[in-house]
Amino acid sequence: MTDGNRVSILGVRVSTLSMGETVDVLLDWASAARSPEGPRCVCATTVHGLMEARRDPSFRAILNEASLVTADGMPLVWVGRVRGRQVERVYGPDLMLRLCAASAGRAIRHYFYGGVTGVAEQLAVNLEKRFPGLRVAGWWSPSFNRLADGELRDAAHRINSSGADIVWVGLGTPKQERWMAALRSRLAAKVMLTVGAAFDFHTGRVRQAPRLLQRAGLEWAFRLSQEPRRLWRRYALNNPLFVVLAGLELLGVKRFPT
Repeated sequence: MTDGNRVSILGVRVSTLSMGETVDVLLDWASAARSPEGPRCVCATTVHGLMEARRDPSFRAILNEASLVTADGMPLVWVGRVRGRQVERVYGPDLMLRLCAASAGRAIRHYFYGGVTGVAEQLAVNLEKRFPGLRVAGWWSPSFNRLADGELRDAAHRINSSGADIVWVGLGTPKQERWMAALRSRLAAKVMLTVGAAFDFHTGRVRQAPRLLQRAGLEWAFRLSQEPRRLWRRYALNNPLFVVLAGLELLGVKRFPT
C-alpha cells in the first residue's frame, strides 16, 4: 500500500482500494510467506472507529500502523469522495464472504476468534456449508477478552497450533484492534482482520440492515433499533461529532494529523 491508495479522514489513513482489489491483495498476502514484521493487519472501520481514534492517540496509532483500514461505513466513503478520491465501501461482513469465496479450494486456512460462546464455531460451520472447499483451521470464543499476558499466550498457542493463514477477529471496536496489535508479534499467521459484527450477522444472531438502508448510510439507525440499550450512546455521541469534525476538515478550518 502506498499513500496514493489512502485518504486521510480525521487523521486516519483509509484505503481507497475497491472490494475486488482488497480481496486480491489479501489473497496475495495469505498465499505468500509471512511478513517479517508479523501478520498483515486489516481493520474494517466505521465512524465509531474514527471517533475512538480522535479521542485516543494510542488507538489512532494502531489504525495507522495497520496494513489496511477499509471504509466499513458509508460516511467514510462520502467524505473520501468529497475529497476527490474514488473510495468504495469495503464492508467487513461482505469482505468476509468475498474472501472466503475466493479462497475456497485453495491452501489458505481460516481461524475465527471472537463472539459469545458458540458463535465462532457456528460461523465456521455456516461458512464451510456456504463455500465448499473452504479450509477452516479452527475457532475460539474467548470467555474474557482482556489483554492479560497469560490469555495472549493461550490465544497465540491455539491459533499457531492450528496452522491458520488468516485470522478473523470479532470482539468489537476498539477491543478487537487492541487485541490484534497486542497479539501480532506472537502469531505465525499471514493476515489478521477485524470485522466486528460480522460474526453475529453471519450466524443469524443479529439481523443485518437491508441493502437499501446500508447504501443510504442508515445502517446505524437499523442497528440502533435492534440493540438500543447497547448502541444508543455510541450513535448519539459519535455521529453528530463526526459530521462537525469532518465538515471542519473538508472546509480546511481544522487539520487532523495522523
